[in-house]
Amino acid sequence: MSITLIITIATVIISFLAMNNNTLMDKLIFHPYTIAKDPPQWYRAITCGFIHADFMHLAFNMFSFYMFGDMVEKYFELIFGQLANFFYLLLYISSLVICIIPTYFSHKKHYNYRSLGASGAVSAIVFVGIFLQPTMQIGFFIVPPIIPGFVFGPLYLALTVYLSKKGPGSINHSAHLWGALYGLVFLIVASKLAGIEGQSDVLGSFLFQVKTYLGK
Repeated sequence: MSITLIITIATVIISFLAMNNNTLMDKLIFHPYTIAKDPPQWYRAITCGFIHADFMHLAFNMFSFYMFGDMVEKYFELIFGQLANFFYLLLYISSLVICIIPTYFSHKKHYNYRSLGASGAVSAIVFVGIFLQPTMQIGFFIVPPIIPGFVFGPLYLALTVYLSKKGPGSINHSAHLWGALYGLVFLIVASKLAGIEGQSDVLGSFLFQVKTYLGK
């Protein structure tokens, strides 16, 4: 059983349990005001990624995660060999924490602010997938796959930055942005440090694929 499938199953089960148990939801949700207390409850940065607001929120995140995660796992086997599972799991868990840190500093004094969902980690996995296979065709939500990933990525990031600056809403766009950026940094650094010789130049591979697609 792949790590992607294990994470998906665990997230679905925990999310459904929390949706039907407010006490459990309150214990797992990311609540900056509570985390700022002594002692800090930083475990919430991870547990909040395993709960979701409703079925649609859960379904969208897990569908995106599973579609890209399965592909990324296979690439990690080529890049990291026997350490593939370790680095894939490290990427996912660390993304949950890193993507939510800016949210903590922005809202640690706001008692009513809460955040939940795996979106930050999913964004990390999606953008790692795009970086590894930049010419794959992707669409925006209900739009069919019509543009290559290396075009979709910057457009998505630009939209995320715009929505994040627009103001508060029900979606934590900041987590999407930082998750995506962190995923790319993690891939490039980790592959250089621990990648198998001949498979570690992920940046060079990205540029080669894009140039080939553009006919250069």
